[in-house]
Amino acid sequence: MLSMSVHLRFIGIIPARYDSSRFPGKPLAEIRGKIMIRHVYEQALKALDTVYVATDDERILKAVKKFGGQVVLTSPDHRSGTDRCAEAVGIIERAQGQEFDVIINIQGDEPFIRSEQLDLIKSCFDRLPVQIATLVKPVEKASDLFNPDRPKVVVNQHGEAIYFSRFPIPFFRGKAQSEWMDLHRYYMHIGLYGYRKDILLEITKLEQSILERAESLEQLRWIENGYAITVQVTEYESFGVDTPEDLKKFF
Repeated sequence: MLSMSVHLRFIGIIPARYDSSRFPGKPLAEIRGKIMIRHVYEQALKALDTVYVATDDERILKAVKKFGGQVVLTSPDHRSGTDRCAEAVGIIERAQGQEFDVIINIQGDEPFIRSEQLDLIKSCFDRLPVQIATLVKPVEKASDLFNPDRPKVVVNQHGEAIYFSRFPIPFFRGKAQSEWMDLHRYYMHIGLYGYRKDILLEITKLEQSILERAESLEQLRWIENGYAITVQVTEYESFGVDTPEDLKKFF
């Protein structure tokens, strides 16, 4: 158990795969004169003293080393970025001869992630006992509310996520969908995670759950197994790059 009197050692890890069904080689795509993974790395360094890229591909490894970034090579068999982070932190700790208390999992396809968001997720661990932390943003547009690619989060009165879904929850029976946002504050998930290291190593050993397979959201596996996910609210939008067409919004 971590103590509030202990100075927590944070590490930011950016999982980066080369093979992507919708955008192969995405981490190496150029945006404003720099490859995408470099943008993410440099933004992360504004809030974290230690940042690594964790990749399964030699091309990404070489590219990160070329711009002076820290990087480790991990297995190509991981199902998720969470799994990749778990392997990477062990490699990094052995190489550095030191241990970290909290791992921040930073999406490798969000080149302009804000340092304020990273600071916010770090602040979750000022309170104990926090196992996992993530960010949410109030839904402002119906197009996001009913977009299955923008997962929504149900939050309880203690600031913890109790469900993630690609569909808006709650469903207002007898009300037109156009009224739902006037009746309830919906939250959209921002794909940034913090994990206490011991919890990260535990959740990556869990079998896939029924809810996870149904929604294709790994967070549901953790909730089904009794882990608490602390939530902080950010007002900043998250701009991820999923396809080559998404790059156009940065030019």
